[in-house]
Amino acid sequence: MQFLGNVLSVLYLAAYLAAGLRYAWLLLPREDNLTRAAAGASLALFAQMWLPALFSFLLGFTLLSQVLGLALFVLPCALPPVFRRRPASLRTDARSAKLHAFCVVPALLLSAVLLYTHVLRPVDGALHTGQSCYGDMSMHLSFITSIARNGVFPPLYPIEAGVQMGYPFLCDSISSTYLLLGADLRFAYILPMVLALYAVFSWYFVWMRRFLQSEKRACLAFVLFFLGGGIALWYFLDGARSDPSNFTRIFTAYYETPTNNANENVLWVNPIADLLIPQRATLFGWSILLPCLYLLYRMAFAGEWKYAPYLGVLAGGLPLLHTHSFLALFVLSAGVFVRQLFLDARLWKKFVPYALLAAVLALPQLWKFTFAQADNAGFLHLSFNWVNQEDPYLWFYIKNIGVVFLLLPFALLSEKRLRGFWLCALPLWVVCEFIVFQPNNYDNNKLLFVVHMISCSLVASFLSTMYHKLRGMRGRALMGAAVVFAGTVSGALTLAREVVSDYELFSDGMVEAAQFARENLPDDAVLLTADEHNNPFASLAGQTIVQGSPTFLYFHGVYDTDRAADVRAMYTQEGALESLAGKYGVTHVVLSWHELSMGADPSLFADLPVVYANDEVTIYSLK
Repeated sequence: MQFLGNVLSVLYLAAYLAAGLRYAWLLLPREDNLTRAAAGASLALFAQMWLPALFSFLLGFTLLSQVLGLALFVLPCALPPVFRRRPASLRTDARSAKLHAFCVVPALLLSAVLLYTHVLRPVDGALHTGQSCYGDMSMHLSFITSIARNGVFPPLYPIEAGVQMGYPFLCDSISSTYLLLGADLRFAYILPMVLALYAVFSWYFVWMRRFLQSEKRACLAFVLFFLGGGIALWYFLDGARSDPSNFTRIFTAYYETPTNNANENVLWVNPIADLLIPQRATLFGWSILLPCLYLLYRMAFAGEWKYAPYLGVLAGGLPLLHTHSFLALFVLSAGVFVRQLFLDARLWKKFVPYALLAAVLALPQLWKFTFAQADNAGFLHLSFNWVNQEDPYLWFYIKNIGVVFLLLPFALLSEKRLRGFWLCALPLWVVCEFIVFQPNNYDNNKLLFVVHMISCSLVASFLSTMYHKLRGMRGRALMGAAVVFAGTVSGALTLAREVVSDYELFSDGMVEAAQFARENLPDDAVLLTADEHNNPFASLAGQTIVQGSPTFLYFHGVYDTDRAADVRAMYTQEGALESLAGKYGVTHVVLSWHELSMGADPSLFADLPVVYANDEVTIYSLK
């Protein structure tokens, strides 16, 4: 049955993609096929996240809502005015197509390998993952399985029973759809990510090609951004001759890589390894943010204001996809707006369709979800120099970002045509250097990386300019290769580390217990468990638990310390379970080594009926 569900899921996604491509060909008649293919992918993702959600707000997250969403997107393509209309065909020149493939295909293949090894890879009954997904993936799995199982929409936190979810959940509900169609969890998790990764990789090349007016420079910018890393490889080379393990720990230690090593204050991560693969909100947010940045550039710097309504709709849908992407686009758009007013005060009218549409669509999301959760948690606070607490200001960024940071001042002086757009993005960097927008200072990198995207393009253009100016110089090719190598070797080693990383996420006993819970416990059951981040009942079975990991909940602003104390009391104090179970609606109690390690007393549950037990876990019923 799951095989049939997987096939049905592919057909469902294919229908959205076919319609998205059709709309892209009609709405973007003056763009070439590469651009329209990327636009079709992004439109398919945007519609697949949003249209079923709109019906789900009214009908619940049911199969009917998914079918209605698909019909609303696909059926207009069959109407005669749309079906018979033949859009202009602008072919992509051969060089663009080859360099696009040179960039996008290897990035996609590498990502496919990481998805295969990192997402619930079965090993002797257990489920394994890689380094970057060991943390956040369990949280996303719990959202995906809970939405599909309970059908409550907007969803509640499955790892904080009874609490409204303010996290941008559409990046996960897209996979919940495939669970409703009968797909297995691993396939449902991976399938939409493949299309989103294509959209991100393809859009970055397409945007850079237009911005830099050169396919080769776009290719170099692509390499600098997606393979980028600083100069922190030095920490692993120092002493490696006498002790080779100092270098090889890159491939064996947990989070000791040249782009992510908190011990050495190295925190500027590789975007593929630590943002796109493990962080679904960033991935799906960028799949829409990048076309928004492309359209914004075409509007403001090429005078093509006809794109304003398209940009308004996409921007307006971003808050529940990825709030950081929405904020980044807002600040960057403000910079562009100020620049345009400085050049011509009459241009403010051109921004009205974009701004109005975006505001009308985004404000209800922000008011209902983002502002409510952020206000309760006190998200905003001041903190200078991002997460740096140890190094001098400039040295921190030199060692973290490396070649791009060192060459950026020269690029700004040299590439006069390009620096206007970078200056529009500069306020975003400045804001992030002083204001943190969530409890975790580190998460400001989701904003900083948007500026970094543009910085990489300027540096790529500068390197290309210098390469041409040095024409005829002996050793020019070797020098150029050395600079690119210095800018990418740290990122490449980090990605190599991800490929070989392997950790058990759920043991075979926990997988069996979760399967029992999924098949036999009621959908509205509430389980009392420990607060481990990889809770199998929440992640694999879609069950609601009283409270999950503070690692997730604190940084979402919903961690309740009183609830944590109550959970501990119910496991350790006689009579606490009877007095507190009703407060949280507890229906079942889980006892495993996780609960025993927090001091659980098994004798407190000796009189409760056992509904399931294996060598690792026992489930008791309170009803």
